Amino acid sequence: EALKQKLPAEGLFAAGRKRPMPRFPRQIGLVTSPTGAAVRDFLNVLHRRHPGIAVIINPVRVQGKGAAAEIAQAIGEFSEPAKHGLPAVDVVVVTRGGGSMEDLWEFNEEAVARAIAASKVPVLSAIGHEIDFTISDFAADLRAATPSAAAEQIGRASCRERV
Repeated sequence: EALKQKLPAEGLFAAGRKRPMPRFPRQIGLVTSPTGAAVRDFLNVLHRRHPGIAVIINPVRVQGKGAAAEIAQAIGEFSEPAKHGLPAVDVVVVTRGGGSMEDLWEFNEEAVARAIAASKVPVLSAIGHEIDFTISDFAADLRAATPSAAAEQIGRASCRERV
């Protein structure tokens, strides 16, 4: 709760700093566990709806000690791809399937929120299930309720106008 009050006071959650999703993304940077259900769900939906979009996975642990640092680093690597030998991406999706509040805790860490806010590439956060909210969701440019919803939103977000 203290962090949830501190970060908005610094403007990290401000609507005015939110970037629009790209209209026609060609390449997505995916920050997630390479072995979880979230990656399979996201890829299945994305490739069924948008078969031409390439996905580069930057594999991380999504829970447990040290996972927040890995997640923040992966976001930073997609933000400055040339420095890290990665191809440029149009949007970064940070995702993980559902779990208990403790399982999702790494996405409530300050380092992750700051990496999302500092990203030079728009970030879509898709953590947990419909009812789950994390600090990452508030820091991101766009939130999706689930990994599958993130894959669907890529298409919707690319077509909608921002006010």
